Amino acid sequence: MRDAPTVLSYAALGCFTFWLYAFGPAVTLLREELGFSYSVLGVYQVFWAGGAALAGATFAWAARRFARGTLLWASALATAIGAGLFTLGSGVLATLIGAVAFGMAGTMLLTVIQAILSDRHGNRRDRALTEANVGAGASAVFAPMVLGALAATVLGWRATFGLPAVVLVLLYLRYRRQPLPERPQHHTEEQRGRLPLACWLFAILTAVSSAIEFSLVFFGPQMLINLGWSAAAASTAMSSNLAGILAGRLLGAGLTRRAGRTATLLYASLALTFASIVVFWVTGQPVVAVVALFLSGVGIANLYPLALALTLEAADGQEDHANARSQVVLGVLAAVFPFLLGSLADQYGLTAGFALEPVLIGLCVLMLWCGLRAGHRTA
Repeated sequence: MRDAPTVLSYAALGCFTFWLYAFGPAVTLLREELGFSYSVLGVYQVFWAGGAALAGATFAWAARRFARGTLLWASALATAIGAGLFTLGSGVLATLIGAVAFGMAGTMLLTVIQAILSDRHGNRRDRALTEANVGAGASAVFAPMVLGALAATVLGWRATFGLPAVVLVLLYLRYRRQPLPERPQHHTEEQRGRLPLACWLFAILTAVSSAIEFSLVFFGPQMLINLGWSAAAASTAMSSNLAGILAGRLLGAGLTRRAGRTATLLYASLALTFASIVVFWVTGQPVVAVVALFLSGVGIANLYPLALALTLEAADGQEDHANARSQVVLGVLAAVFPFLLGSLADQYGLTAGFALEPVLIGLCVLMLWCGLRAGHRTA
């Protein structure tokens, strides 16, 4: 049932996603302004992911003490402040501090949205999370386009980061008195025991799939620049990848109408992601690269929501705990792998460094297979 809490969650996720997908191209433009290295480019992702890990480490504690609504609106305000620090700061250090604040507050916002949808929709959370990410995919398409357009005007690319804040203010005025789902009764009585092995394996799958996407968002434009594109054109061209994500999520929303397809859809998505990223990696033709970006977006589109749904399903009544821990793992791995890719690019060249992407996709396949086997043994 797409009731008011569901619609609010979908809209708030769209705002966060707009910020998130503007962040990567914005760092590319910052690199052009400030002239820092590929390694420093990776440091921005490290700082953002470090903030995300802090949010994951504190969410379960916060969820036990505050209502969902309080967490939602407080984290929305803090995310707007973090985005402001990132865009208004001058120099590398100031913008890195903004990236940390944005990563922590934004991930807290993301995690409470996921908790609301999981509380509200139970064992159909896979469809709710996939539908929520359809709107997020639309925001992902428009964010770099708006950023690229504003970069060419007197307003500049920084004005892009004010748009989600305006939408969140309107959402607050409309929904501030809307009751949100309370934590289910089993949450209030849950024993903070060990999460099942399958839950941890799926959490790693969730994190690595995000690292694949983040690495492509950060270094995909650099690959296009190596083909002779300008920084602004390369950032805008990433809309092809994001259009693929939107198309993939629309497809996923239809396919998840029937329960029990999650694992099959994940295997198919990983296969498509692998094939298209390899083509993007090896091609020297700009048109082929843009087509491969679109197809990789279709593949990447449902990795995160479906992997997260498996994580929460395997949590054995500890959904908040699993939700929080998955964000900690995501924060760590989403920091390590893009930074590693940047370091490899500095030492051996960007093309050689980008070989990390197919390796990560193989790791996702392994985590999915092992997680499903561990879940079957537990059952």
